[in-house]
Amino acid sequence: MADVLWLGGPPGAGKSTVAERLARRYGLRRHHTDTRTWAHRDRALAGGVAAAARFERLSPAERWAAPVDELYAMALHDERGPMVVDDVRALPPRPRTIAEGTVVTPRVARALPGRAALWLLPAPDLLERRLAERGLAPGPLSLYRRLAAVIEAEVRASGAPHLVLDDGVDAVRAVEEHWARHLAEGPRAAGPAERRALLREANEAVVAQYTGFFARPWAPDGRDTAVAVFSCECGDPACAERVAHRVAAFPRAPLTAPGHTVRPPGSGSRRRSGPS
Repeated sequence: MADVLWLGGPPGAGKSTVAERLARRYGLRRHHTDTRTWAHRDRALAGGVAAAARFERLSPAERWAAPVDELYAMALHDERGPMVVDDVRALPPRPRTIAEGTVVTPRVARALPGRAALWLLPAPDLLERRLAERGLAPGPLSLYRRLAAVIEAEVRASGAPHLVLDDGVDAVRAVEEHWARHLAEGPRAAGPAERRALLREANEAVVAQYTGFFARPWAPDGRDTAVAVFSCECGDPACAERVAHRVAAFPRAPLTAPGHTVRPPGSGSRRRSGPS
C-alpha cells in the first residue's frame, strides 16, 4: 500500500470535501473511514472492548449526557485506528487510495506507511463556526471539541505535516498543491467506467453505514425513509455534484445529478440521466 495518501484532521476540517474532489479529479479511490463506524463498533464488541459495550447499552439520551471523558472513550477514537489500517491494507492496490477521516492519526499513518500524509487543522475561530453550523447538541459538541484538541496535540507533538486553515485558505487547492508530485504519479482509474465504479463503491459504503446504524436495537424508526447525500456517478473528473436519495431505494443504475451524462459500455453515444 505504498500509494496510500492519508488525510486527517478534526471534525469540521473539510477532509471529506477535499478527499472527494481530489479523488474525482485524479481518478483515485476514496476510503472514507466514517462510513465504517458501525462495522468498527461491531468489531470492538466482538473484541470485548468495554467502552463499545457501554455505548450500546445506553440509550442515545443517556449516552450524550455522559461526561466528555466518557464520550471520548465510547467514541473508540484510539481503538478504531488499527481497524482503519486493516481496512486499507485489504483494499485493491490499484488505483491509488486517499484514506481520510477523523480517526486517521499520525499513529495510523505510521502503522501502514503510504506515499504521503497530511492533516488539516482549522484555526480555532473557523472550527467553532463550522461546528456551530452543524447545530450540534451539547454532548456531540463537547465530544467534537475534545477530538479536535486530541488530534491537534498529536499532530503537533509528532511533527506530522499539516496545514492550518483559516477563512483565506482554499483547502482543496492547498492540499492539491501540497500533494502535487504525489497526485501526478502512480496508478489511477483507467477511464470513465472505472471512475464510475469507484464512485459507486464510495456510495455503497454510505448505504452500508446507514444499514449498520438502523440495525442497532436502539435505533429510531426511519430505515425506509432515511435520505443520504451521495456522489454523482457520472464519472466526469470535473464533476462536484451531490445527489440526495432515499437510502432504502439506492438504485442499481448509476446515480447521477440532473443533466449529467453516462456513456453506456460499448456505446459511442451519450444519454442524459437524472436522479434514479
